[in-house]
Amino acid sequence: MVAERERVFIIGVGCTAFTKPKGQRQTNDMGLEAATKALLDAGITYDAVEAAFVGYVYGDSTCGQAALYQLGLTGIPITNVNNNCATGSVALFHAASLVRAGEARCALALGFERMAPGKLGENPAWPDRPNPLSPLLEAALRASPDAKRGPSMPRIFGAAAAEYFRKYGGNVEHLAKIAAKNHKHSVNNPYAQFRAGYKEAEVLASAQISNELTKFMCSPTSDGAACCIIANEAFVHAHKLENQSIELVATGLATDYPDAFAGRSAMDTVGYGMTRRLSDKVFAQAGATRDDVGVVELHDCFAANELVTYPALGLCTIEDAHRFVERGDNTYGGKYVVNPSGGLEAKGHPLGATGLAMHFSITMQLRNWAGAMQAPGLFDLPDPRGKYGLVHNLGLGGAAVISLLRRPEFYREIGLDGRDRLGYNHAHELRPITRTDVDKVQAKNNSEGLLQLAKL
Repeated sequence: MVAERERVFIIGVGCTAFTKPKGQRQTNDMGLEAATKALLDAGITYDAVEAAFVGYVYGDSTCGQAALYQLGLTGIPITNVNNNCATGSVALFHAASLVRAGEARCALALGFERMAPGKLGENPAWPDRPNPLSPLLEAALRASPDAKRGPSMPRIFGAAAAEYFRKYGGNVEHLAKIAAKNHKHSVNNPYAQFRAGYKEAEVLASAQISNELTKFMCSPTSDGAACCIIANEAFVHAHKLENQSIELVATGLATDYPDAFAGRSAMDTVGYGMTRRLSDKVFAQAGATRDDVGVVELHDCFAANELVTYPALGLCTIEDAHRFVERGDNTYGGKYVVNPSGGLEAKGHPLGATGLAMHFSITMQLRNWAGAMQAPGLFDLPDPRGKYGLVHNLGLGGAAVISLLRRPEFYREIGLDGRDRLGYNHAHELRPITRTDVDKVQAKNNSEGLLQLAKL
C-alpha cells in the first residue's frame, strides 16, 4: 500500500538582479541575498529549514555549503546539484520530493551562477575527458547538416526552428516576434538584465549568430541567484502563511529518450520529445488541462526553443505554433501570458538560478503581487483557486522539469505577508539586503567570522 503523500507549498521566494557577468559578486554573496529574501518573505529563520538543495553549473564542490553556512551551521543535509540549464528546478524538484515524502517539513532550494563574460565557451570545462554532450551534439548535426554557422548551442537550437519551418510553416520573423515579446515584457522587471524593450526590427537587425538566430533572440550569459522555500501544509498553517503560500500541485523531472540521439530530428535533440512526454505526465498528476493554465514561464534559451516548446507543452498543436505567435496567444490579451518576466532572452540566464527564478515569477503571479507584470484573469473563475501557473525548465544532456502551481483552497489575502516583512514588494521592486536583514533570519548557531566575509 502506497503511503499518502504530503501536499507541498512554496512559502517564500527571493531573487537577486540578473546582471552581465563582470566578476563583481561571488556566488556566496548572491546566494546569501536570495536565501535571506526568501526567509524574510516566509517569516522564518534558517533554523526552520531541515534540508537544502543548492544548484550551480560552474563551481567547485560544496559551494552550496559555503553559501548557506553564512546563515547558520545547523548540521542539516545540503546537497549540491548540477543538471545544466535545468539545475535550479532540479534542486527544487528534490526539495519538494523530500517534503512530499514526509521526510522534512521545510526544505530550501537555492541556485546561483557566476559566469564568464561573453558567449558560452566552446572549450570543455575538463579538457582531459570527453564532453558528455558530444553524442547529443553529433546527433543534432546529423539531423541538420546545413547548420554550420555559429557556436554549437545556437546552431542546434536554430536547426530545430528550421525543422519546424520546413515541416509546418513560419520563418525567422516569428522568432523575432517571440524575442520582441520577451524584451517588451522585461521592461517592467527590475531583476532583468535587458530592459530596453527591443522591437522586432531591432531583433532582426542585431548580429547574426546562427542561420536562424540573431543576438537578441539568444539568452545572455548572466550572474544571479534565486531561492524557493518549500513546506508541507501543517507548516503553512502553523506559521500562518495561508495568505501567500502557493501549492506546487505537480512537478516532474525527466531525462532523454532514444529519439534525442537518433539523428533524425533536431527538435527532439533539443528536448521536444522529452518535454512533450513529461508535460502529459505532469498535467495528469495535477488532474488539469491546458485550458486551466493562465501564465507560463518556459525555457526560452533561444527564441527557437520557445517556438517548439509551445506545442511540446500542449499549449497549441504543433502545426499551429507559428500562428499561435501571430495571434498573440503568448502575451497579454492572448490565451496565455508566456514569460511575463522577460524570459531567459531578456531577463538573463545564470544557469543554476534560472529555474528557481521561474518559480519565483510564477509564485508572485499567483499571489497577485506582480504589479505591471501581472497576468490578467488568473482569478476570474468560480473556483477560488484560480488558474494554474506553469514552469518549464530544460537542460541539454539532459533534463527537463515541469511544474504546475496554483493557489490552495485556503488562500486568503489578509494580514501581514512577505511584503510587510521585507518592507517592500519584492515581486517588482529590487533592493539589496542589509546585515539587519540577515540577523533576522540567521540560525542560532552561526559563525560571525563567516558573515564578516560576506559583501552585502
